[in-house]
Amino acid sequence: MADHQEASVTLPSDPASVAAARRYVADVLGEWGLPDEAETADSVRLIVSELATNAVQHTFGQSPTFTVDVRLERGEWLRVGVTDSHPRWPRRLPAAVQQDNGRGMVIIRWLTAEAGGRLSVSPTEDGGKTVWIALPWPVGADTPAPSATGC
Repeated sequence: MADHQEASVTLPSDPASVAAARRYVADVLGEWGLPDEAETADSVRLIVSELATNAVQHTFGQSPTFTVDVRLERGEWLRVGVTDSHPRWPRRLPAAVQQDNGRGMVIIRWLTAEAGGRLSVSPTEDGGKTVWIALPWPVGADTPAPSATGC
């Protein structure tokens, strides 16, 4: 495996792009050896869904696209970033019990911490931001056991 692998996709800021971002990242992780059934794969798909949803919903039409970057560094750290051109950085919103939204960053932070990772936000040259998560790369430790059917 190479010391550093990267993949990237830019999508329109449209609700349909959330599913496209999730599928793209799942495909990349599969190519890099992370089984689709792995717990980390599930967490990353949910994190990407939440980050992409934030990029679509909270940029108020001021970011016509968003970009998803996926990086595997030295086979040790998986970094996933979602970039948009809106200047406002994410913030934790109070979520009422009956409220249907406002929990995205809480979910992202919890899943990232649960996996032993970290979350960061960095500015872009055009005044936007990238929200990054970094997780330990689990291939080998998180791979499901072979099937008992003998196939």
